[in-house]
Amino acid sequence: MNKKTLEAIAEAMVADGKGILAADESTGTIKKRFDSINVESTEESRRDYREMLFRTEEAMRAHISGVILFDETIRQKAADGTPLTQLIADAGSLPGIKVDGGTNDLAGHAGETVTEGLDGLRDRLVDYHRLGAKFAKWRAVINIAEGIPSAACLSANTHALARYASLCQEAEIVPIVEPEVIMDGSHSVERCYEVTSAALTQLYAQLAEQGVHLEGTILKPNMVVSGTGHAEQAGVQQVAEMTLDCFKKCVPEAVPGIVFLSGGQSDIDATAHLDAMNKIGGLPWKLSFSYGRALQAAPLKTWLGKAGNVADAQAAFAHRAKMNGLAAQGAWDAAMES
Repeated sequence: MNKKTLEAIAEAMVADGKGILAADESTGTIKKRFDSINVESTEESRRDYREMLFRTEEAMRAHISGVILFDETIRQKAADGTPLTQLIADAGSLPGIKVDGGTNDLAGHAGETVTEGLDGLRDRLVDYHRLGAKFAKWRAVINIAEGIPSAACLSANTHALARYASLCQEAEIVPIVEPEVIMDGSHSVERCYEVTSAALTQLYAQLAEQGVHLEGTILKPNMVVSGTGHAEQAGVQQVAEMTLDCFKKCVPEAVPGIVFLSGGQSDIDATAHLDAMNKIGGLPWKLSFSYGRALQAAPLKTWLGKAGNVADAQAAFAHRAKMNGLAAQGAWDAAMES
């Protein structure tokens, strides 16, 4: 493990006013997105869409520090033969890779899952490093419902995250650790706080046990929000305050940065919450974004698979990237959206 290399990459990932574009949708997930705009999901159409994003100079240079890729994408070339990883690097951004194998049912625990993909990971990380990956991502999924999450679910998922993180650092790849507490459900914001606290506390205990160098990691968590089906939805300021209170108690100061997932929030909510947290300020770690849908929904709806829409779609992506870049500095205002 080269600690200095890992620390330099982690710091670059949370450079001022920059965040991460999550473009690591699996083939199944991107098909659902393309179905929503009546575009057939083929290797070429997926390449064209992602190339359009990566060639959006205004967004990539100023507001995107890194891009999380899927296995197919890290190996793809643009229409002119340039590797997509080269397009990302040329824009001053870092290529990253999703390495988990997705979730499977946790045996003996109905309604809960465990993330798989540790088998063969050491060799895959060597390959991804050769292909240009500077960081990686592994997502754990934690559901809230009556009686869950169980201790077994939290233990299995945080242990896997820690083993993944250790293997990444061995390969000189910065691990993004993502323990996502899902916002679907009828739970209160207080229950989300409780579960998020439990998940983060276990995660950092497991990372310590595996000897992971925290200064060479990035945390990608959910915000503390109300369940989507709860009658009372927490407002922007309450979400910001409860999230920061939770993280100050659970996330060590050695962690260089926290990049939030959007987790199904609307574009504006994801931006407003991030901005409100940064306006509070006085934090030991950088707070930024690692958004998928909250950066891509607008350009996808504009693109519609048509070459003639590329410029407008790039403008839509650049706008969302700029808004979130401002939010990462506590400098966003709702009036900027009109």
